Amino acid sequence: MNYLKTVVIVLFCALSSVNMYAQTHPSLMLTQAKLAEVRLGSQNSALLKSSYQTIKKDADLALKQPINVPVPKDGGGGYTHEQHKRNYTTMLNCATVYQITNDEKYANYVKDILLAYASQYEKWPVHPKRKDDKDGGRIFWQSLNDFVWQVYTIQAYDLVYNAISKKDRATIEQHLFMPILKFFTVDRVEIFDQIHNHGTWNLAAVGMTAYVLNKPDYVQMALKGSKKDGKSGFLAQIDQLFSPDGYYMEGPYYQRYALLPFVMLAKAINNYQPELNIFEYRNKLLSKAIHTALQLTYTNKAFFPINDAIKDKTYESVELVYGLDIAYADIESEADLLDIAQKQGRVIVSDAGLKVSKAIDEGKIEPFKYKSLWVKDGAKGDEGGLGILRYGPNTDQQLVLMKAASQGMGHGHFDRLNLLFYDNGEEIFPDYGSARFLNIDTKRGGGYLPENNTWAKQTVAHNTLVVDQVSHFKANVKAGDAKHPDLLFFSDKPGLQVVSAKEDNAYADTKLIRTSALIKIEGIDKPILVDVFRASSANTHQFDLPFWYKGQLVNSSFKVDAQRNNLQALGNNYGYQHLWFNAQNQLDEKGGFVSILNNKRFYTTTFVAENPLQVKLVSIGANDPEMNLVDGKAFILSQPNAKSQTFVSITETHGGTDPINETVASATQNIKDLKIISSDDQKAVVSFKMKNQQYQYSIDYNKKKVSLTPALSEGEGATTKPNN
Repeated sequence: MNYLKTVVIVLFCALSSVNMYAQTHPSLMLTQAKLAEVRLGSQNSALLKSSYQTIKKDADLALKQPINVPVPKDGGGGYTHEQHKRNYTTMLNCATVYQITNDEKYANYVKDILLAYASQYEKWPVHPKRKDDKDGGRIFWQSLNDFVWQVYTIQAYDLVYNAISKKDRATIEQHLFMPILKFFTVDRVEIFDQIHNHGTWNLAAVGMTAYVLNKPDYVQMALKGSKKDGKSGFLAQIDQLFSPDGYYMEGPYYQRYALLPFVMLAKAINNYQPELNIFEYRNKLLSKAIHTALQLTYTNKAFFPINDAIKDKTYESVELVYGLDIAYADIESEADLLDIAQKQGRVIVSDAGLKVSKAIDEGKIEPFKYKSLWVKDGAKGDEGGLGILRYGPNTDQQLVLMKAASQGMGHGHFDRLNLLFYDNGEEIFPDYGSARFLNIDTKRGGGYLPENNTWAKQTVAHNTLVVDQVSHFKANVKAGDAKHPDLLFFSDKPGLQVVSAKEDNAYADTKLIRTSALIKIEGIDKPILVDVFRASSANTHQFDLPFWYKGQLVNSSFKVDAQRNNLQALGNNYGYQHLWFNAQNQLDEKGGFVSILNNKRFYTTTFVAENPLQVKLVSIGANDPEMNLVDGKAFILSQPNAKSQTFVSITETHGGTDPINETVASATQNIKDLKIISSDDQKAVVSFKMKNQQYQYSIDYNKKKVSLTPALSEGEGATTKPNN
């Protein structure tokens, strides 16, 4: 990898002596060389045809409307914000339709919008709704949106370039694109050089524009940073933001978002300078990033909502349409990607989109191969990661996700060793995601809400351990960024899938170890989720382990007697101030169970601990004056006074309801007599009974293995397995 990196950097350095790039238009996503084939495919290749018809319909509708380039004044979701977004979408749609039909009315429409922008852009100050002077755009409230606008707009310009007169091109370039390049690289140079998704969008906009306008100096800046020293720029972004497995450090939601500028600029580089072999860089890392992004979704298409995520974002988003099409067409033609493309229901009307659509027509499609994986985090792959355990077909799959990854910079949450559980197409133990109503202007301009910091990022908002009602790292991002969890071991053997990780730094004097397993027991349809969470300290603490759940509580081992009025918040800080304290039970014994009904299935979590437990029932909504928080409920396993605590839980999927026929099957759990035999920092041994059979489950942290007796046919003695 280092050799390849050196070669590529040397090649980029050599570009300083190149004065001009060969100019053929179009040359970005849709190229002159493939234009005739794409035109034909848009008429007879099913997915490309339907994708083209969709954008043509939008383009034809736009032509019936007057051109509208308003003076920017509104924040995210406001009128001018949305109009400028519509303008770049409309320009790209009309420009694409022009290339397919050769009808100049579409090109003229794009030209007229660009001239309208060129007549005003230099007069616009920094946006009046900007958060601060360093981040505001000219067209939008944050410069990020300006970068996105330019990425789409330059594609449109490339497509209609030859249909615009030389005089009009000069006006557009001198009074719109060149001032934009200056604004992006001078006024927003801090963002341009930032190793962050905002920086990625900026350099992609500059690089693509520079190629189309034949500005080699700006190309150099995009590739190697504003100082052209390689400390920032495109290669530095690839090197520092992605792990060797293609995991993007800010999490799946932002991986999706950041992928688009990465793949589009890479496509432009490949088209203009194929000798650089950009898609081979870091062992085909961009291809890995696209595949990893898809693996970071559940079978309902949604991305795992860890960190600052909008929960309903799926791989149907435009970023993954671009990414998948380019991955298949330009890097590796893997047949299971076609399954996702078919579910996306569209392709880019481009060279890549044509290849994907034709391959589907030819029957090359295979079901997407969801995998159990340990996905490494960190530029060197040594900063923890995500453990993904899957069981069952794509139509009805169980999934366990353990988050043992790095902080993820400012978008990261304080949720070390967080656990998510999915089944039957649903979240069972969910993650809250972010506190934000994207682009809804009435909700603080569509940006992140105050509750994103006071609630969504805090540890108690997640399914992981809280010590003394204080979040990990005391909710300090800088402290969280400095440390990371560590993998103990991982196994993807079907009968006994396990991920075990430790976190030694979230609290000054408390060590955390979590081991989660999907275990398939003969005679039981679905695997059980066995979770062992150990906390140890030299001092006495309160340990809280929340289980946020979706569905309705239908049974428990203790009587539920919730507050009827006069609800109080559970605490004063670190997210506890947002929890309504509904009920509490002091258990006579060390364990119990809670049963949930979710999408007509029962899920029972049977739990036990070293010390007697309190079970607290809570709901979200306290101290929420603007009603910003989304509903949620949890049961918290709490030990108020101990130096160490091991929480053991087994979550079982069983039975279900048929509301039509009014029947209920297997409403009670099979797990009985769950006990901790022994537990310390070296080993944990628990026993339980299921279907009248006694089992013993053991974890050896030092030898890095687990076992279940009586022995399973597969999986005994799981050990560390690197994910290559």
